[in-house]
Amino acid sequence: MRTPFRAVSAVAVVLVVFGIQARGEPAGPLAHLARVRPGRSARVSSAAPTRSSNWDNRRIEPGARHVLAEIEGPATIQHIWMTFPVPEPSWLGRDGNANHSELVLRMYWDGAEKPAVESPVGDFFAAGFGQRAEVRSMPVQVEGGDAYNSFWPMPFLKSARIEIDNQSEKPLGSFYYHVDYVNEESLPADTPYFCAQYRQEFPTASGRDYLILDAEGRGHYVGTVLSARARSPEWFGEGDEKFTLDGEQNPSIWGTGTEDYVLNAWGMGVGTFPFFGVPILEGEWGMVGWRTTVYRWHVADPIRFQQSLRVEIENAGWISEDELAEGVHRGFVERNDDLATVAFWYQVGQPKRFTELPPATERVLPNLDVIIEGKDLLAGATSEHASLSLQKGYPWTGEGQLFIDNEHGQGAWVEFTLPVEKEELRQLTLRATYSYDFGIYRIALDGEEVRGRTDFYNESVEVRELNLGQRRLSVGDHTLR
Repeated sequence: MRTPFRAVSAVAVVLVVFGIQARGEPAGPLAHLARVRPGRSARVSSAAPTRSSNWDNRRIEPGARHVLAEIEGPATIQHIWMTFPVPEPSWLGRDGNANHSELVLRMYWDGAEKPAVESPVGDFFAAGFGQRAEVRSMPVQVEGGDAYNSFWPMPFLKSARIEIDNQSEKPLGSFYYHVDYVNEESLPADTPYFCAQYRQEFPTASGRDYLILDAEGRGHYVGTVLSARARSPEWFGEGDEKFTLDGEQNPSIWGTGTEDYVLNAWGMGVGTFPFFGVPILEGEWGMVGWRTTVYRWHVADPIRFQQSLRVEIENAGWISEDELAEGVHRGFVERNDDLATVAFWYQVGQPKRFTELPPATERVLPNLDVIIEGKDLLAGATSEHASLSLQKGYPWTGEGQLFIDNEHGQGAWVEFTLPVEKEELRQLTLRATYSYDFGIYRIALDGEEVRGRTDFYNESVEVRELNLGQRRLSVGDHTLR
């Protein structure tokens, strides 16, 4: 499927039909509300213990763990809500706070030594690579990228323990949370546990499919969050998903492409829906380094297994001809991109440990680039009708971005020197800031226009990567204007 990026403007409307079953009992998604059931609702939260205090948050120091809830069963957790400051410096943290990719969410059921749920907070809530994103799905909802909600039901028989592990070098201040649950009179002995496990490969290995889940036992699979960063040009999303059930030799459920698995078609478009979505899609078609996070919830169509389940996906797609052997078709080949996933499932009994969570320092995407920072660009820059300075701030790497203050308007220009020490085919990427008071510019390399009129206006400050194309530059200095 050849065109991976497209604009999406859609409103998902879910019509709930409240019907009547043959025996006269209510039916439909809200049917449980029409019958009073035994049990008693309760909550554990970060609320201040006294009415006169508004100190309703917690602080988690670097390297520390905080227990959100320890609950006796039988009970069912119905909802978890949490919020915390953005990682950049703000009034809630002069030097910033921990990023949600550095916070690990763990859940333990019925006294188990190993967690049944283990994932970075962001990935659990369908936002990968440390980025924040709004999600509007049925089991997971993130308002404005800030208020994290999980509606996955989580039953247990004897006990539950939920904790956050701050693996950042920065503290997490102003951490608020609710854990809403129901104390049950009883639960069946074969009540399944809610499970979720993060896994990554930076990059994926050749010669085999990427593993999402390797489970043993009886249960059903309910969802996937997948984040990908392209290490090669072109398009990653042709890899098929594969579900191998109960020891069969070959997968009996075999898909037709990554974008098809997440219920898109002919590429992907940003949008979040009840059972599938693309919260993050950044970059431009064909460029190295573009990133996406997608989710697919099997709520309406859980994958049932009786003995075991293995979930895999191919890392395959289009690739540029310079990376191929002679005679190989570029439309469907193995790639080696960076993939990270969270598998969601329910199973009877404690889950098998099939992977280990890497530390936060290893969950950061490795640098693929030869980077020329703003400070180095400023040293050899020239301009007309524009003043140049180094602007420090959270979104920018190194000592800050090279800020161009256009005092003239149309006709202003600036030139930078790009030193090349080794001749090789490279993709050129300009990491640029978009803002509410920025204008329109053209971009040229060594006198050749590589991007036409490019509008850098945006309602809010946002850093984006612009593809300047793949080029083989000779050794020496080149000029970007």
